[in-house]
Amino acid sequence: MIIKDLEVFPLLLPMKQSFQISGGTVGDGNQGAPHVYVKIISEDGIEGWGEARPSHRWSYETMESVVSTLQKYIKPAIIGKRGDDLTTLHEIIDKEISSGISKGQPICKAAVDMALYDLMGKSSKKSLAEILLGRSSEKIDLSYLISTSNINEAAGKAKYASENGFKAVDVKIGFNVDFDMEVLETVRAEAPNLFLRVDANQGYTLPEAIKAAKKMEIIGVDVFEQPLKANDLLGHRELRRKTSVPIALDESIWSPSDVLQAIRLEACDYAVIKLTKMGGITGAKLAGEISKEANLGLLGGGLTESSLGLTSSAHLFNYLGITLPSDLNGPFFLTDDPIQNKGDIEMGSILLPSGYGIGCVVDFNKLETYKTQV
Repeated sequence: MIIKDLEVFPLLLPMKQSFQISGGTVGDGNQGAPHVYVKIISEDGIEGWGEARPSHRWSYETMESVVSTLQKYIKPAIIGKRGDDLTTLHEIIDKEISSGISKGQPICKAAVDMALYDLMGKSSKKSLAEILLGRSSEKIDLSYLISTSNINEAAGKAKYASENGFKAVDVKIGFNVDFDMEVLETVRAEAPNLFLRVDANQGYTLPEAIKAAKKMEIIGVDVFEQPLKANDLLGHRELRRKTSVPIALDESIWSPSDVLQAIRLEACDYAVIKLTKMGGITGAKLAGEISKEANLGLLGGGLTESSLGLTSSAHLFNYLGITLPSDLNGPFFLTDDPIQNKGDIEMGSILLPSGYGIGCVVDFNKLETYKTQV
């Protein structure tokens, strides 16, 4: 299975609404959300598809950097190589795009890794779940995402989640502690029996996070995600000592080595696993396995990936045994994507496409419709 070509498709996917986190807007309802699809073609004509979801408000990677890196560096480095030799391919790619403190351009590399798994699955006539040798499921439970600065809207969304079969809500905070706590009190009142995951996206200082955590203990928050800056592992450790609310790390953990560092410093109770930020299935799988061996809790997450990235993530989360509803929030924000056989949400769960590899079928007409110039 020799790699013949790699094609890049920069896309702007339409959004139902803008997506706001403490760092800014990561998807605009008017402009759309930046996504990059990658197609890897083998010499025998088999195609594997992967996806990157860059956002300059969430990390340093942009659509422009992803596209140029794929076309100028990764493509010429992997053409002619065996598509099923992941170890060698990752060594080649990581040599081309070197690491800094953490893995270099993991969002870009995630698309390539995902496409290689899809290629291997189609070539061997196996599903991604079969390749992973883990649990297989036709669906995955989703956490209903609430991201709003309007109290009444937050109440309505929490009520909707509670009445429509969702088992968890994920509330974005990190703007203003007092207002954030008012939002959480409102959400908890409307959804008293749902798992309450709260994500500050690095929005607080340590004193603010301590104040918020004390209030969260009263409200009944189940997990407090990424309250402090990504590089402040010691601050997260100090926060853990001052609250009974479990602390989760997301932006602090981009690789398996980051997981090890968080474990050594006792900086978290949960690790957030995301294919996009961890260089794809390979890195996210190892990060999840290390976390499990260290008895950390696991949370599944995403950043409005399309059905392609969502399905890949869901199969990995099922393999890792993540039982809490995952924050795969694409369906709540994207109006459409280029996948023909996307699943529907029923009672808080989304049905997954079936087939070899990832199982998604790309609609080339929609791919051209949403394609953009970089």
